Amino acid sequence: MAKTGSLSTHSTVQDLRTGRHLCFDRLVIDLAGPAASYSARYVSELTGIGSGLPVATTGGANLEILVQAPTAPGFNPGAKVKNLGYTTFRQLVWLGSFEGQTKVGISTRARLPMRVFTLAGPGGGSRLVIDVAHHW
Repeated sequence: MAKTGSLSTHSTVQDLRTGRHLCFDRLVIDLAGPAASYSARYVSELTGIGSGLPVATTGGANLEILVQAPTAPGFNPGAKVKNLGYTTFRQLVWLGSFEGQTKVGISTRARLPMRVFTLAGPGGGSRLVIDVAHHW
């Protein structure tokens, strides 16, 4: 099931971080400013935000995250596809930033339960957090 949040902001995406936890894997999107509107949903394939071109992944499912915020000037996510090899996360996929929106994908082991929420801070910033369970 898709998770969404509607918020109006002028934030920018500052960083992407992933981590492994006991029962879930986590993606954190750091924003400079208040939390932005977002959607997170499983899709059949991940596609670039400006081009619409598919990006090949190795997992059993694909989670697409769309944030209504552009990237900060100078932000460089690194490789387009970063292999993770976590319990649930297989790859972090940079899908681009275009016309005030940023799109990121996570290739996962399977379509597992997820939760999405925002956190205030640090400072005047905020974080969009996506947790995907290791098991049903």
